[in-house]
Order: sequence, then structure tokens, then C-alpha cells
Amino acid sequence: MAATDLNTKEHPKKPRILIVGGVAGGASCAARARRLSEDAEIIIFERGPYVSFANCGLPYFVGDVITSEKSLLVATPEIFKKRFNIDVRTQNEVLSIDRENRQIQVRNVLTGETGAEGYDALVLAPGASAVRPPLKGIEMPGIFTLRTIPDSRLMKNWISSNNVKRAVVVGAGFVGLETAENLARLGIAVTVIEMLPQVMPPLDPEIAAALQEHLVAKGIKLHLGDSVTGFERGSVENTIVATTKSGAGFESQMVILAVGVRPETALAKQAGLEIGSLGGIRVTEHMRTGDANIWAVGDAVEVRDFVTGEWTLLPLAGPANRQGRIAADVIMGCDSSFRGVQGTMVCKVFDVTVASTGVSEKTLLRHRLNGKDIPFEKVYLHPYHHATYYPGAKQIAMKLLYSPADGRIFGAQAVGEEGTEKRIDVIAMAMQSGSTVFDLEEAELCYAPQFGTARDPVNLAGMVAANALRGDSPVAHWTDAGITPSFILDVREPFEFDSGHFAGAVNIPLPMVRNRMDELPRDKEILVYCAAGQRSYYAARILRLNGFSARSISGGIATFKAQKGKLV
Repeated sequence: MAATDLNTKEHPKKPRILIVGGVAGGASCAARARRLSEDAEIIIFERGPYVSFANCGLPYFVGDVITSEKSLLVATPEIFKKRFNIDVRTQNEVLSIDRENRQIQVRNVLTGETGAEGYDALVLAPGASAVRPPLKGIEMPGIFTLRTIPDSRLMKNWISSNNVKRAVVVGAGFVGLETAENLARLGIAVTVIEMLPQVMPPLDPEIAAALQEHLVAKGIKLHLGDSVTGFERGSVENTIVATTKSGAGFESQMVILAVGVRPETALAKQAGLEIGSLGGIRVTEHMRTGDANIWAVGDAVEVRDFVTGEWTLLPLAGPANRQGRIAADVIMGCDSSFRGVQGTMVCKVFDVTVASTGVSEKTLLRHRLNGKDIPFEKVYLHPYHHATYYPGAKQIAMKLLYSPADGRIFGAQAVGEEGTEKRIDVIAMAMQSGSTVFDLEEAELCYAPQFGTARDPVNLAGMVAANALRGDSPVAHWTDAGITPSFILDVREPFEFDSGHFAGAVNIPLPMVRNRMDELPRDKEILVYCAAGQRSYYAARILRLNGFSARSISGGIATFKAQKGKLV
């Protein structure tokens, strides 16, 4: 079927663009298309009651941080009509696509009436639905998912009408942890059950460790490394027991399922469009499906990973918004393409912020097991978010992954209280521009004592990695300390050493290293560590300049503890 160019004489007056679904992808596509053409007829079909709402704000509405439901409405059908002359038809479900005749079949949810609508260009933005796994008892009252405004309304009503004091959250990703925090703010005792041995699965476990500690300190009970197998009625009226694979049972008055989302692809399948191996609609970099007149955007599509080039699913609002714009550009004849996704994300839980961009070490190792080896190196650092002499400086734990061949940045992760997302944003932009760790080293960033340091944490990450690549200060990791016949040197002060140290380490404080070199072996590699990596870097440089083979263990004791290492 030939593509339709909406700027040709074939459609001199009113090219017809139909969009299935609103929220981020569909709504942005519609608005962008209007900004490119005053002539196009643009219609959005949304089967729900809302065309554009902030689903990222739903946990905070449940927790009464956002007090008005209206605040969640980004745009209404009235706004779309008045500002953009876009026809929004809520409570209208698209049932099928007739590709040959370029028509869709639509049913009015309220009246049951059906009818056909023709299109010149069709954009699918059906989104994704919350996963409800087929577990025993999952349809019991009091078990919720949180994906839409009606979902949040049901949860709020249940909490108030049942005087909920105990809740179980299944899943420790974004929605799970944000919901756990907001339920706790309502005075509800929360237990989080996660099948993986860590919270926030996209992160590497040593970065997630600080978040786990913070959650426990805030009273959240964590049950990790165990999966839910079903639900039963509790011993008390209106209570639910979540049972797990290990045989444990957790009784509560409500359960929130936050185990992920699944692309809505029923319409695409009916139309015979290609569905990828991950279950999403396959599209080109122009967001076009296999049908030249149909585009797809948002949570329902598979896209390329910016780093690995592999297909992936990424249900985030930012990429969906950009994809909607690109689809509109292409429909209206502009040269525009989607670069792929980096998975740049941020989540704040109580007082701690976690953020990441690019791929994790877990992802790179998984690719290696699957036959696609991407050589990488990593560095850890624990800088302060602004000058330590200015009150309120908070430490950020950072991890940077990069290519040992040329310093190309693969990803970064960070956890801290202040300034965390700012650093990840900078690194994300550096990745987009093809920058390397050498560019991070030289990046000129804002500095004033209340905002950063003269050498920003982003600069420091680049410096550590660049020093390693240049051979000035090769990095070591704690795994090296356990498998190589090395001499382990602790350069912290004696009181720090006595409070806990790596088994077998020898303590020579940094100020004494130069005067006690005769105590160090010249026939072994010396692995040096300190609290966070700065003093060990200085010591390693001293030793290397004096003819020793020495490497600094990246991240020091702070990283060792995050990796659940045992001190003696």
C-alpha cells in the first residue's frame, strides 16, 4: 500500500489524521500536527473518560500530596478544541482497523453505537495496561493496580471506607515504591514484596542498596527475593493474605499490584501489524508501522536502545512525548526520526533520589551471556552535591559505565538526597551528543558553593574514568581484591581501620605512605582503598611514581558496603 503524503495535491483541503489514544504520545502528536497544519482534520479517540492526564502523579494523589483530582488533568477535550481546533472523542473505543479502505470502526462506550471513520493517516497510541498476573485470588476485593485516575479514586475510597492500616505492595519499581511512600504518609504500615533481591530493578544492586536502607529507616518492610503466588482471605474480615513462593504470608487490608505494564496491542494485532519479540508494536525510526499509513507511538511500541541497538520497551512519558511529535512531523512531510531510548529516569522516595541513564552493568552482562559482548569498564565515586564548606552538603553515590576502548559513555546511575538528577541529566545529554568520559572531564558546568563544586561530580566522574583510560591511575574493583594475589593497602586513619576493614588489609595512613614504602612489596600488585576513593587515588599515584604496581579500588569502603561486603 503506497504511503500518503498529506502535503500533496491529493489532500488539498482537509487531510484526516485519526489518533487512537491520548495521554502523552497521542496528545503530543495531535498538538504537534496542528502546529504544522491549520488545514488538517485531527480527531483523537480515547476509550476512557480522560484524554490527557498525569499518571505519574497518581501515587501522590492517593497520598493526598496532590489534593485535587483536577490537578491531574493536563488537558481536557474543551482545551483541545479551543486552543488547537482538535476534536477529542472520549468514551469512544476503536474496535478494528480496515487497512484496505483506510477506515476504523468505533464504538461509543456510553451508548453502544458503532460507526466507521476514514483516515489519511492513523496513529496508534493505545498505551499499556497494568499487569494482573493469573494468580489464585487475584480478583478479590481490595486488590488494586494504579494506572488511571479511576484506579486512584477506587484506592482512595477503599482506604477511607475500610480504615486501612496495613497494606502490601507487590513490586518494588517506580510505581511500587512511590505508592509505598504515599501510603506510609497516610499512616499505613506497608510491606513491599519484590521477586528480585533488590528494589528498583533497573538499577545495579549496589546503587539500589542506599535506597533500600532508607526505606527500612522510614518504616517500610521489605521482603525481597521472593515472588507472590496467590491471595487468600485473612483471619479477620476484609483482610487479604498474600502468599509467596517461600511459604511466607503477609496479611493486610489492601494489596497494590505494581509488577509492570503490558503493551496494548490488540488493535495492532487485529490489523495484522508486526508485533515484536517483546510484545510491542514494531516501528521504524520514523514511528511508522509496516503499513505506510499507520504510525504507532508511546508505551505500546518497541524501540531501539540508544546504547546497544537492541529492541526494547520503555513505558516512560518523555520518550512517548517525543515519539508523538516525530510521528506528526513525518505525517506532515517533515524529515524527523527517533534516536532511540536511553532509559533516563528519576524517582524520589521519601528523602532519597535515584536516577539513571543508559544501560546498567546487569544489562551489559546479560547481553554478554546472550552472545553480544560489549566490553565495558566502570568507576564509582561518592562526591558531595555542593561545596562542603557551605552548609547542607549531601553525598551522592555515582556509578559510571564506559567503553575501555574510547571512553564512550554507556550509562550512569546515582543515588543521593540533593542534586542527584541534575548530574544524571548532564550525563544523559553527553551521551546523546556522542561525548566521552574525556568530555565529562572538561565539561564547564554551573558553580557556586550552594549549587556545586569547582570540580562538579560530573567532572569528577569523567576525571576518574579518563585517568584510568590514560593509564595514570588504573582502577581496581573489590572483585579483584578477592581473586588476585595482591597486597591490599588501607590508607585510612587508624580509627577508621579499627572500626572495620577488608580482611587481610594492611593499614598505612595516606600521610605516612611515603615514609613507609619499605614495608610494601615490589613483586606484587598493590590494591589501595580508603573510605570513598579519593585518598586511595592519591596513594596509588604516589606508589606508581615510585615504581610500584598499584591500583585504587574504585569507590572504597562505601562501595564495598553497598555490595554487601563484610568487614572485619
